[in-house]
Amino acid sequence: MVDIEGEERIDFLNNYTSLILGHADPQVTRAVQQRMELGSAFTMPTELEVELAELLVSRVPYIDQLRFCNSGSEAVLLAVKAARAFTGKPGIAKFEGAYHGIYDYVQVSEAPTPDNWGDPDAPASVVEAGSPPSVARDVVVLPWNNFEACRQLIQRHKNELAAVIADPLPSAIGMIPPRPGFLESLREETEGQGVLLISDEVMSFRLSYYGAMYDYGIRPDLTALAKIIGGGFPVGAVAGAARVMSVFDHTGDLKVRHGGTFNGNPVTMTAGLETMRQMTPQAYDRLNRMGDYIRDRLARMLVDRRVPARVCGKGSLLTVHLTDQELIDFRSLRGFSRRKPIYGDLCHEMLAQGIVTTPRGVFGCLSTPMTEAELNAFVEALARALTALGCTA
Repeated sequence: MVDIEGEERIDFLNNYTSLILGHADPQVTRAVQQRMELGSAFTMPTELEVELAELLVSRVPYIDQLRFCNSGSEAVLLAVKAARAFTGKPGIAKFEGAYHGIYDYVQVSEAPTPDNWGDPDAPASVVEAGSPPSVARDVVVLPWNNFEACRQLIQRHKNELAAVIADPLPSAIGMIPPRPGFLESLREETEGQGVLLISDEVMSFRLSYYGAMYDYGIRPDLTALAKIIGGGFPVGAVAGAARVMSVFDHTGDLKVRHGGTFNGNPVTMTAGLETMRQMTPQAYDRLNRMGDYIRDRLARMLVDRRVPARVCGKGSLLTVHLTDQELIDFRSLRGFSRRKPIYGDLCHEMLAQGIVTTPRGVFGCLSTPMTEAELNAFVEALARALTALGCTA
């Protein structure tokens, strides 16, 4: 990226992970230009959205059908509405600290504090500013990586819960990975209690050719997609098992109305289709190997400089927490919150070192044009930034 003053920087943010092919990929750009000559929006569906839907359904074992929308927030909203319509129950459960977009219900306890978060085994439902207090009644908050507490809360509220929503690698919980067996047990418990499981793969879909839940052998009932499937254009999709997606079927017993002027927009569909065609299993494997490489290099660099830190992430996603304490859940993360000034200072220092990242934390995502040269540049820039800020021993 080149800024207005002519400074060139390597982009490790990639529009918050949506540009898996990097900026202005030649094939995507060419396809979009040709598409624009034929028109940018139509009242009717186009074959392009059918082709992209068929491609995604063919790859992800737990997706039978999908509907396109325009953002990850819309995709999550539609998944929640579908779950309510299918089960006839109003409530949802989400994990404390998890981010799922800007729908009132999934924003509950997105950023609670020690002053209001309550019991660690039964967290309080903390409503965000701008949401009605009544929202809290329909949201159960679960503690990440504490299955026994989750089991008890799901069983206690099973008669009101339509679904549990979970991100397999929750970015807002610092990409703290699920403990072995945690997600699998969650799936077993929800199935046993008649509660649907929604997988939020808006960001984490970039982790695997087959879907982020595939590595865990889990079949969620519904999945929210966005970001990379739009190839750099606004996009979202609600997807899932045909029996649950039937609530959208206007030819049958329609329960959930879903309209949108730009749903399935042909320009977005063109960019998404070209992007996903390029993201072959080999492309994912290479990207994920690069992720392993940079996380390993970061960990070794931090040890060498005696910086207390934890490196988290998977596949093409990474984050660094400046602590040597065990990371388990959102509450363990709060002790060294991304809101601490050091992360903003690091972001600005990284900009000075030629790297685009975010003040939300030491975060990075990879794109296919990158090589080891760019990965090494990130590690070396972080080392210099930490030294400049006096963070090394």
